[in-house]
Parts: sequence; C-alpha cells; structure tokens
Amino acid sequence: MAGSGDVARHWRYADLPDVDLLRARYVRKNFVRHTHEHFVIAAIAEGVEVFHHHGTDQYAGAGALGLLNPDTPHTGRAGVPEGWRYGAVYPSPEVVAGIAAETTSIRGTPGFLSPVLDDPYSVALVHQVLRAADEGNALAADTLLRVAVTRLLRLNGGPLPRREVRTAGARIAARAREVLEERMAEPPALARLAGDLGTSPFALLRAFRDAYGMPPHAWLTDARVRRARRLLDAGTAPGEAAALVGFTDQPHLNRHFTRIVGVPPGAYQRERKNVQGDARQR
Repeated sequence: MAGSGDVARHWRYADLPDVDLLRARYVRKNFVRHTHEHFVIAAIAEGVEVFHHHGTDQYAGAGALGLLNPDTPHTGRAGVPEGWRYGAVYPSPEVVAGIAAETTSIRGTPGFLSPVLDDPYSVALVHQVLRAADEGNALAADTLLRVAVTRLLRLNGGPLPRREVRTAGARIAARAREVLEERMAEPPALARLAGDLGTSPFALLRAFRDAYGMPPHAWLTDARVRRARRLLDAGTAPGEAAALVGFTDQPHLNRHFTRIVGVPPGAYQRERKNVQGDARQR
C-alpha cells in the first residue's frame, strides 16, 4: 500500500536482470521532483497521469506511455479524480543500449525523444512483460521486453546529446555534486559549500538548478534515496540504511522513499528478498 486509495508493487524478476518492474494504481499520490538511474517506460491502462518534465506538464492517458531517459528530473500526479493505473518497466541504460545496438540504427547513446507516446500496442506489450514475470515465464518476459524497447526506440528514439561541462557555472555545479556525493551523510550548509567552491550561495543555486534541474537540497534527497535503494537491495536493514545515507531516522527515510519510489522501503526490500530467494531455488 502506498497511501489511501493507492496500491503499488515494485519488484524485480531474477530472469530480467537490471530491470525494475512496477504495477500501481494511484489516486492521491504526488511524486516529488526526482530522477531515475534507469529508463522509465510507464504504460497507462486507466486514468491520466500528469508529470512535469523540462518546464511543462505532460499528460499521459490510457493507451499512452510516459517515457523518460535516465537522470531526467520529473514529478507525477493524477490528472483526473479517479487517478491512474499503470504498469512500468525500468531497464538500465546498458540493457537499452544493448537492444538498440542489435535492433536499431541509432548511433551514440540511445534515448527517447518525446516524453509521451500514444501507442496502445506498446502499452499492451509492457503489461504482457509484467504478466510473464509474475508467471515466471522467463522466455516470454525477456522476449516481450526486447520487442517493446525496440518498438519504442524505432517510434520515438534517437541519440541523446552529449553532456559537456563548458561554462564556469556548470563546472561549479559538478564540483558541488561531487562534494554532496562524498559527504552525503553530513553535507555542508549552502553558504559553506558555496564558499569552499569560491562562489556565492545564490550563484551556486542557479548553477546547480541549471545543470541538474533541481536545487542542491532536493538533489541530495533524491541521491540519498537512490543510495538507500542500493543498500536495501544488498540486504541492509531500513533503519541502518537511513543512517548510512544521512536521514535522521527511519521515519524520514520512509517518508522520502515513498514520495520518490512509490512504495515504503520495507515493502520494497521484501520484494527484493523474494527475488533473491527464487533465484537461489533455481
């Protein structure tokens, strides 16, 4: 459960390595601005999802897909009173690159060009991937995932532009990010961080937002949740993970984790443990 009227399951299937899976129905859910390390392929079955992406609200209704490239800041909320129901697959950049190299003519780093695509056929494919994973049908799940990603790249794919750190502001933002990653559990205050980098707090705020789509404190929360996910995947208890990434206590981890991932850390970890147990039995 992810809130009143909200139900979600976030899991992995051992025979689809480096791919996260999600089924959810959200009514009151309001995702804060966050990013994913993986691609997002969200297939809307009912209702409408609205997500803020590159300065504008995007609307994805039944029969459409929300498509996001890795490290793309976005939000998420219901676009109609009854909310939205969807299934999603989150393949890693390596998985998508491998499929693109084998089945498309895209050169460079592959990615999606538009954040919303109306294509009921691809929506059905995504839900078939989830069904096959639920049934333990490895051959079908792997095949259907490859077919879905190939189709979406052919309909809405291309090479992603290279990110080059050219301006002084971009270099300062990159250095600030490095400091926050290294000192995640005990980050410096904004004024101290800016002073250490030889700039002013407001100049750092502008540069960081321009480079990463959110202010440093929001980016840090997102990064903490990412690291907590990796710790939970490795078997670290939620309370210990909270301390290691810099949250005050487990309730703080629970709140931020649920606002970004869509499920509480305990439920997230239980699904991971189930996958590991299934894999050992094979």
